[in-house]
Amino acid sequence: MGAPQLRRKCRSLLSGGDPAACAKTGAEACPTMAGHRFDTCGMDRSVKSRLGFSRPVVLTFVRYYLPGYKSGGPVRTIANLVAALGDELDFRIVTSDRDATDTMPYPHLDGRSEWLDVRKAKVLYLSPSQMKLRNIARIIGEVPHETLYLNSFFDPIFTLKPLLARRLGLAPRNRCIVAPRGEFSPAALDLKAAKKRVFLAVSRGAGLYRDLIWQASSEHEAGDIGRTIGGIASDIRVSANLSAQVDGKSEFPHRPREQGEPLRICFLSRISPMKNLDFALEVLRKVRASVRFDIYGLVDDQDYWKICQNISSILPNNISTSYLGIVDHEDVLATLSRYDLFFLPTRGENYGHAIIESLAAGTPVLITDSTPWRDLSNKGIGWDLPLDDGKAFAHCIDYVSALSQEECKRSRDLAVAFFREHQKSLKTIADNRALFTRPTGR
Repeated sequence: MGAPQLRRKCRSLLSGGDPAACAKTGAEACPTMAGHRFDTCGMDRSVKSRLGFSRPVVLTFVRYYLPGYKSGGPVRTIANLVAALGDELDFRIVTSDRDATDTMPYPHLDGRSEWLDVRKAKVLYLSPSQMKLRNIARIIGEVPHETLYLNSFFDPIFTLKPLLARRLGLAPRNRCIVAPRGEFSPAALDLKAAKKRVFLAVSRGAGLYRDLIWQASSEHEAGDIGRTIGGIASDIRVSANLSAQVDGKSEFPHRPREQGEPLRICFLSRISPMKNLDFALEVLRKVRASVRFDIYGLVDDQDYWKICQNISSILPNNISTSYLGIVDHEDVLATLSRYDLFFLPTRGENYGHAIIESLAAGTPVLITDSTPWRDLSNKGIGWDLPLDDGKAFAHCIDYVSALSQEECKRSRDLAVAFFREHQKSLKTIADNRALFTRPTGR
């Protein structure tokens, strides 16, 4: 079929012959029209199928994915991306067959090693014995794809091995996007700093950085990538993480705090030095108000957890703490909604899913100034404070404790309104779409 005939067929299928229907948004190359281009963005999937178009394949490597939930952010980041763009892009996800800290595979796999449909993506779950370099290279070679998408920098299996496979010629060198997911922030690089410096030097010397696209979730992270990788990171693209889609009619239960009842605060994140739970506990030692502090999350570092437990044991009598385990992602919003304040003094976040989810649930947040969520006090939905001022954190907690029920309700309403406005942003979806469809170097 020639170009004019195919264009006419396109117009007919789209709108009964309306030529303008094919020229509303963007353009996509047609596989049957060598050297020709015409507009197809915005087409219904069935129309594209009848025209012979297929969705661009994004071969995605990420250490943990659904139904996993213990590792936090990256699982939610990819799940939200698939939910938003899975009708336009063909996501093939390669991941571990078990969740973080688990020793057994997901029960539903039943020993199978095949591509499975998981919502809008196809997922291949690998056992530890299947994570060898040669098998990783085989998967990359066998799955025709436009983009290889790696969701970490320091992961030795799900990033290093795909990059090695490309570098050694064991797998095709298609366009490759690396998303460091906050691993290049100064605070993150300070953790196990010597080991990371060696990794960076060796991988740079091996030429693993060549011809890569780097995804940053903010302009701030783009700066971190540039400083860490240097001039060879010539193609850095900013596309913010997508938040989970929450039904605008959804309401989450919140019982107003009665006079004399302790202030209800929660920490919901991985328990690791990066998330800074020990700092939160030290802050509580300075608080005068009566507080119930509940801790949720995967214990990522047992030695660090012992430090936190030791601090908990010497807190004053006006502070009570409890560790309540890990929350399934489906229950996160309902859990957060039960509290008066979400406290996460993180050393740094490239996004911070739990922060925006707390606001979606109507719970104000007390966080550091090392996340994308800033100027919260002026918005009436929380505080973002520097880590070198522990007294300021304690003052905020005492302030919230003194608020009336009416003042608390106003803050909760503002938090939900902020989330709903954020959720409406079409630019974030457009930026993520462009990440996978815009040509390299543009």
